[in-house]
Amino acid sequence: MRDTRMRTLARNLIHNSLKLQPGEKVLIEMHGHHPEMVNALLEAAYEAQVLPFLWLRDASTRRAMLMGATLEQIQIWAENDAALMRQMDGYISFRGGENSNELADVPAEKLAMFSEHYMRPVHFFLRIPSTRWVVLRYPSPSMAQLAERSTESFEDYYFQVCNLDYSKMAAAMEPLRALMERTDRVRITGPGTDLSFSIQGMPAIPCAGSNNIPDGEIYTAPVMGSMEGVITYNTPSLYDGLTFEGIRFRFEKGRIVESSANLSQRLEEILNTDEGARCVGEFSLGVNPYIHDPMKDTLFDEKIAGSIHLTPGNAYGECDNGNHSSIHWDLVLIQTPAYGGGEIYFDDVLIRKDGRFVPEELACLNPENLV
Repeated sequence: MRDTRMRTLARNLIHNSLKLQPGEKVLIEMHGHHPEMVNALLEAAYEAQVLPFLWLRDASTRRAMLMGATLEQIQIWAENDAALMRQMDGYISFRGGENSNELADVPAEKLAMFSEHYMRPVHFFLRIPSTRWVVLRYPSPSMAQLAERSTESFEDYYFQVCNLDYSKMAAAMEPLRALMERTDRVRITGPGTDLSFSIQGMPAIPCAGSNNIPDGEIYTAPVMGSMEGVITYNTPSLYDGLTFEGIRFRFEKGRIVESSANLSQRLEEILNTDEGARCVGEFSLGVNPYIHDPMKDTLFDEKIAGSIHLTPGNAYGECDNGNHSSIHWDLVLIQTPAYGGGEIYFDDVLIRKDGRFVPEELACLNPENLV
C-alpha cells in the first residue's frame, strides 16, 4: 500500500508547488527507479486533469553515454529534449538511491561539454525561465546512510521536512525579504571568512515550497564586481561525482582569483568552465527549521537553518545580476555554533549571529518559530 504521505506530497507538488490547471502539461523526470513516486505523481496529475509526460533516467547509463559522447551527439540530444520541454507548463524532477559518485571517472572535458551543450540550453535557458518547476529527492537507504539515520527514521524525517507548513514559512520570510531589498552592503564573517559585497537594487526571492522540496531559503545576487575578501565553506559538496571539502575562495573585484580544496586541481577545472564560473550568481540564507546537519545532498544542505550558500556560476532569471554560466554550484557555509559560528551584517547592522536572527522583526525565522 502506498504511503499516504507520498500521496500528500504528490498532490502538494501538483497543486501548491506548480499550481497546475486542467489541460496544462507537466514533465516528470525520475532519476533512479522509484515507480511508487512516479505512480503517485501520475495519479495526482490525472486527478487534477493535468497531462503528464515522463523522462526515466539512470546515473549508470548516463555515465556510459557520456564516456564516449561527441559534441554532435550531445547537441542532438539537447535539441530533442528541448523540443519536449518547450511544450511543458510544469516540470518535476526527483532522484534518490543512485550512486552519487557514478560520474566520478567521466573525463572533465565530457562533463564540461554536457554542461555547456545540454544543461545550459535545456535547463538554464529553457526549463528554469519558461516553466513552473520543482526538484526534490526520494527517500532511500543510501540517503539515510548519508544522513546517518536508519531507513525508517530517515523516511519520517523526509516527510516531516517536505510536508511542513510552507504557507507559514512564506509569511515569516516577508520581513527579511523587505530588509534585503533595502540593503546595500553585506558582510559575512566567521572562521576563515571575511567577505563583503553589495546587493543594492537586487530583488530578494523567498523560496517556500515552490521550486525546491524541501525548501526554506531567501536568495538574491551580488552586484557584479562588488565581491571582495575570503570565504571558507565548511560543508562537503558533491559535484560531478566527487566530494569537495574545505573549499576556500578569495575574491577581487567580484571574481575568484584564488581557490583551494581537497581536490584543488579539479576545482580549478570547474572554475575554468567558462567566464561566468568565477563569479557568483546567488547569495542565499537557509531557514528550514528541521534541517540542521549536512548530508552531502545540496537540496537539503542549502536549506540548513543558520546557513548561507554563495554560488559560483549562473544567476537565476528572477534575480539576474548579469552573470551567466553553464554551472550553478551551491556551496554551503553553516554558521551555527556546532560548525564554528559566524556573523552576517547588512549595512553594518548585525542581522544574524551564530545562525540566529538578531533583530526582533526577523526572529520569526528562527527555528522554534517555524515548526
